Amino acid sequence: MKELLRTNDITVIAYANAILNDSGIYAFEIDVNTSILEGSIGILPRRLMVCESDLTVAQNLMQDHHVDLA
Repeated sequence: MKELLRTNDITVIAYANAILNDSGIYAFEIDVNTSILEGSIGILPRRLMVCESDLTVAQNLMQDHHVDLA
């Protein structure tokens, strides 16, 4: 698995996940429990992981849908 996206914004994670699911790309969200435990401070980001073989396609999809990967 490779990191596609890291963000503190849960709406970005949900949007990216929906795009990937619609395209048939499996994505796995990590750091969810840690992020939830810290509460609403928003200092701990969540990461969205994809298979290494899907990484380039996933990155292109994020660019096409204006999701910032930086």
